[in-house]
Amino acid sequence: MNNDLLLELGTEEIPARFISSTKKSMKTFLEKKLSELRISFDSIEIKCTPRRFAIFIKNLANTQQASTEEIKGPAKKIAFDESGNPSKALQGFLKSKNVTIDDIKIVQKGKEEYVFVVKTLETSDTVNYLKEIFEQMIDSLSFPKPMRWGGNKIKFIRPIRWILCLYQGKVPNFEMFSLNAANLTRGHRFLGESYIEINSIDEYEKKLEQNYVILDDTKRRELIRKQIVEVAEKLGGEYMQDEDLLEEVNYIVEYPTALYGEFKEEYLKLPKETIITPMKEHQRYFPVLDKNGNLMNKFITVRNGNDYMMENVKKGNEKVLDARLSDAKFFYEQDTAKKLEAYVPRLQTIVYHEKLGTMHDKMLRIQKLSEEFAYILNVDKNDISRAALLCKADLTTSMVFEFTELQGIMGRYYAKVSGENENVANAIYEHYLPRFAGDELPQSKAGIILSLADKLDSIAGFFSVGIKPTGSQDPYALRRLALGVLNTLIDSKIDTRLQLFVEIALKQFEDKHKFDFNEVYNEILEFMKLRLKNIFLDKKIRYDVVDSVIDNNISTVYELSQKAVQLEKWLKLPESTSCLNTFARISNISKDVKKSEVNPELFDQKEEQELFGAYNNATPKIYELISTKQYEQSLDEIAKLRPFIDNYFEKVMVMDNNEDIKQNRLATIATIRDTIEEIADFSKIVQ
Repeated sequence: MNNDLLLELGTEEIPARFISSTKKSMKTFLEKKLSELRISFDSIEIKCTPRRFAIFIKNLANTQQASTEEIKGPAKKIAFDESGNPSKALQGFLKSKNVTIDDIKIVQKGKEEYVFVVKTLETSDTVNYLKEIFEQMIDSLSFPKPMRWGGNKIKFIRPIRWILCLYQGKVPNFEMFSLNAANLTRGHRFLGESYIEINSIDEYEKKLEQNYVILDDTKRRELIRKQIVEVAEKLGGEYMQDEDLLEEVNYIVEYPTALYGEFKEEYLKLPKETIITPMKEHQRYFPVLDKNGNLMNKFITVRNGNDYMMENVKKGNEKVLDARLSDAKFFYEQDTAKKLEAYVPRLQTIVYHEKLGTMHDKMLRIQKLSEEFAYILNVDKNDISRAALLCKADLTTSMVFEFTELQGIMGRYYAKVSGENENVANAIYEHYLPRFAGDELPQSKAGIILSLADKLDSIAGFFSVGIKPTGSQDPYALRRLALGVLNTLIDSKIDTRLQLFVEIALKQFEDKHKFDFNEVYNEILEFMKLRLKNIFLDKKIRYDVVDSVIDNNISTVYELSQKAVQLEKWLKLPESTSCLNTFARISNISKDVKKSEVNPELFDQKEEQELFGAYNNATPKIYELISTKQYEQSLDEIAKLRPFIDNYFEKVMVMDNNEDIKQNRLATIATIRDTIEEIADFSKIVQ
């Protein structure tokens, strides 16, 4: 018998941005739930379109697997009275588990004996669980704004309108969301049949395609890509590749047909971003580039349907885009009629946050911060100060008001038109970087400093008024800003401690409102430390390596990054294993010992003199290597001390009866420990 299952949930059109994540969550839930229910299967595959999720479960067992459960009861000494009869504790346990005294066994656990029962778990047919499984699957999903419909308690991103289910070649008898499972599906909303009878799983996808629905989202995405490439080649160009846009388009069509449109060449005189943004972000069009990578007055769009009346569709899309680009042209001409600096006073009309003032207040703070950061980093402040003054000005322009995605981008264009130098213009753009995970990082000195000032001002400001991320809530994207700061410090190889930047940023708010400076300062550093830890873990650095370096408060962020990377590499060397035991022993013996001066006159064994002499001979090179961030090589040099250290521990009694000698020996160990911990705390390395 064919034990394959198909469940199709037919819905109203689902927003494209939720489909991929929902598909993954459904599969994860089903794998876990079926395992919990002891229902075996070979594989789960989910295919989807904007109007349906189709779940294919291969070889789904028709009944639960037989199993037993071992349940721990009371200790033997309290399970029976002095006469050997069951106590009330045992009787209550047996009753709660619905078993008898004959079902128990006594098992030794450590030093104690316990009563156990082995209970055979009941089994049931899989079909009896289908409603529970799929209702719980829907209930487990989370959306920003879920919907309820038809009096149902369960919520989903859009109302479910039909349920198709086939299992073992027939329709199982169950009902969900006030809908009975059936063998009926629906084709394309406008081109396909309203009701399509499906008699077997094998014919399901074929019948859908006959009704203008390509169910397989992977197949549909590659078909869209192929069509776009072919259209672009016919136009003598190539499409601007964007996997995120392709993914979105894939989930807004069921039957894709690519076509091209044109716009007036005069619009090509505008900054390219003012053309590309309306195309991609607002209309979901693919821009077309010529062989030199320049924008052409062509675009490609994907229709949800066939090629019927294609010319009308082309004209309709051209008309919509022309209106967008006409607005962009008007905004650009209007904005450039004045110099960028003329827009700065209007920042006073934009409230940044009710507790943190206007955007003009924030600009002034950024300007002051960036000047202080420039002084610390020994960078000329003139361009930085000028860029800080203008960095938010484009927020008050018509173009950015209409297309908010262009903030910073238009600031750079308008700065150049206003006669600002290249360094100032680029810093205005770069201060927003990075805008998302994987985005480019600022590269110019002015851009780096302005980016750090902007982000640290936001973090310090919000923390100072008690607004900080909690759980999944981060309405002001402070986690993203923190990651931006840390990645910029690492990429720019800045050798200034994060603590100093945070302290300067937070001090700006001391005269603005009341807060406990030390408490907030420490909260920010802990917050940043957790983000840095995530950065290292995302780079696949071992968690124990991360833990061993992350608490080094004397290091800069860039130094911590180098230590983590190089320590991970060093630990892969065969000889590192034997060193770890020695390093860990040093850490354990001296963990509560504060560093103090070692007095060689108190040495009374040659092993003490040999170790201390070898250490003093090695330290100049070790510290030279550390100062140039050659941590892997410095560990090699420290490792050369291992024979002296091992011999010391073998021959010398550290905890001598003579207190002075004992303290001197502990001071020796602590001195070596402090050198090692310049790189990492090896007591946290898991062997």
